Amino acid sequence: MAVFDRLPPRCATQRIDRTSHCRTSQVRQPPFQGPTWPNYQLRHTYLGRAPTLIQAIQCIGNRAMCKLWLRTCGLLDSVLAVVLHRHRPLGHARRWRNLPVYRPLVDLSTMEERHVILTYRLDRATIQELCAQLEPDLMSPIRQPTGIPPLVQVLSVLHFLASGSFQTTVAISSGMSQPMFSKVLSRVLSALLKHMRSYIVFPEVGDLPTVKGDFYALGHIPNIIGAIDGTRVALVPPSRSEQVYRNRKSYHSMNVQMVCLADQYISHVNAKFPGSVHDAYILRNSSIPYVMGQLQRHRVWLLGDSGYPNLSWLLTPVRNPRTRAEERYNEAHGWTRRVIERIFGLLKARFRCLHMTGGSLMYSPKKVCQIIVACCMLHNLALRRQVPFLQEDGPDGGVVAAVEPVESEEEEGEEDDIENRNSVIQQYFQ
Repeated sequence: MAVFDRLPPRCATQRIDRTSHCRTSQVRQPPFQGPTWPNYQLRHTYLGRAPTLIQAIQCIGNRAMCKLWLRTCGLLDSVLAVVLHRHRPLGHARRWRNLPVYRPLVDLSTMEERHVILTYRLDRATIQELCAQLEPDLMSPIRQPTGIPPLVQVLSVLHFLASGSFQTTVAISSGMSQPMFSKVLSRVLSALLKHMRSYIVFPEVGDLPTVKGDFYALGHIPNIIGAIDGTRVALVPPSRSEQVYRNRKSYHSMNVQMVCLADQYISHVNAKFPGSVHDAYILRNSSIPYVMGQLQRHRVWLLGDSGYPNLSWLLTPVRNPRTRAEERYNEAHGWTRRVIERIFGLLKARFRCLHMTGGSLMYSPKKVCQIIVACCMLHNLALRRQVPFLQEDGPDGGVVAAVEPVESEEEEGEEDDIENRNSVIQQYFQ
């Protein structure tokens, strides 16, 4: 006997007749209102005529009876999920997200070369070369056609570094939102820092004769392979360690140590120390002592201001010159070491995010360090590709003079190796 043939008979319920005050019987119809069939063969024939299984279930009309019939036929597990999925309520309908398609707002090929250099500090060919180098790290791993192209990512970050504007301003000009530009900035900086060793290189043994000759042409001091100094880059300090970043000029900054060559290349940068740290401490905790110790047998020196100690490989000026030889040495020392001050001015003029006029960098110290190193790398890239430095038209010539020396922030250092400096004075300036 089929299931529907074994259904219980119509149930009888009792109710109270309010008019006669006696109990009467009233027949209540069962909740199932669909058709009933006398046997399984008739039901199978009727359902077989239905165009689809869904219409057949609709003929039954009751969800409970539908489940009971499917369970009897052995189809509940395989059919019920599909049927209910196709007849889910409208509130639970699947919503297909429309993927945004990025439309670039900047076309590098239609811009004038001068406008490209003013906006991005690099020429068109150099930008394309940089994009080709960073493209493997900037492409989406799943190759989404809706992602931001690597060229647009690089252009937006270059514009941010060059202008020192807020992220919202740069994001609008690049056609993206501010949160998206924040992710792009971190992505481009990380990709760029992977190639730091190919952009910032300390002179090797084979390059020493050329480097020494370039420095000798500046101030006639022999065997100089670099000038070292520190500069400040303002930032908004962390709230927990605010005093650590306050320098002696009463503003918060990072103390950046750099070594440069005579042709204004940056050969070393250390930007991880806060503004309150002394230059001599940064020098002792950097890689410079080890590198210069390896080159000591070649009798080469670095030039530093009076904030550094006198070492066997570091020459500082005489504080109180008493002889004519010491005066000539100080003059030659000042003319030669001035190249590092010009680089500070040029670097902050080219990348306004590092200058005080661009405001303090509102990032974590780690992100500020990445920005500083990235600017140094791009500075060397511009010099390597001979990209001219162009200032915006204005009465102040772009606010920052490119070759105007920055005021030296000298502090008294230690007199450790005066004999080495005296031997240089007696040998070359008597």
